[in-house]
Amino acid sequence: MTKTYIELWLWLIITAPVLLVLQNWISRHIQTVFLLLTRHTGMAILLNQIVFLPGVVLHEMSHWVMARLLGVRTMGISVWPKRQRDGSLRLGYVHTKKVDFVRESLIGVAPLIFGCAAVAAIGLKLLDLDNVGTALLRGDLINGFISVLHVFRSPDLFIWGYVLFALSNTMMPSSSDRRAWPTLGILIVVLGLALYYVGMPATIQTALSNMIIDAVRVITTAFTVTIGVDIVVIPVLYAIEWLLWQFVPGSRLKVSIK
Repeated sequence: MTKTYIELWLWLIITAPVLLVLQNWISRHIQTVFLLLTRHTGMAILLNQIVFLPGVVLHEMSHWVMARLLGVRTMGISVWPKRQRDGSLRLGYVHTKKVDFVRESLIGVAPLIFGCAAVAAIGLKLLDLDNVGTALLRGDLINGFISVLHVFRSPDLFIWGYVLFALSNTMMPSSSDRRAWPTLGILIVVLGLALYYVGMPATIQTALSNMIIDAVRVITTAFTVTIGVDIVVIPVLYAIEWLLWQFVPGSRLKVSIK
């Protein structure tokens, strides 16, 4: 149990920053490709929104559903892109009534919860990617390659692959979503230390440990699947952008996506 716990946390610590780097790269370069194709910033933003629309809808609906479950009044929802004062682009938003930091944190983390669940379900149940991961973790490259071939034979591979790409690259909470996390994190640490000091019944400790392990396992699975998808997409995207730069001259136009 302890070994599994440590391995999961280490894998989460490794995959989270890698995923953020890959997602930022993909967001910037998809926008660049559309700018090169259309030569129009507004059209590039629209096409970018269309590509990620399934993920944006899930992201904002996750905020909305969590807010409603927590009894927080919502005052508007949008999945349409909007330019910010700093020049960045917000793909969608949900306005809620100002609440305590606990509920604000839960509303903020909702896209990660719903997104990880959706990505894990599609990747493992529909595309059978768990066999690929298991083989690679064992160092069994032959069975890993065979498992990859089976994935390419999956029904509706390109449809589910696209949905997986759109969902996974929009599930990370934004900076505004994470605004209340530090306060909640401090509270959790303090409560954890207090419970450890006064002692906790073994049954409760075991139940909490199992819940945490299951949650981290789903998150790491989703992160791993997303990284795998992004690694496939990045060379293709890079090649398309390189070709466009060769045949579509002009100055670089940059639009920041938030």
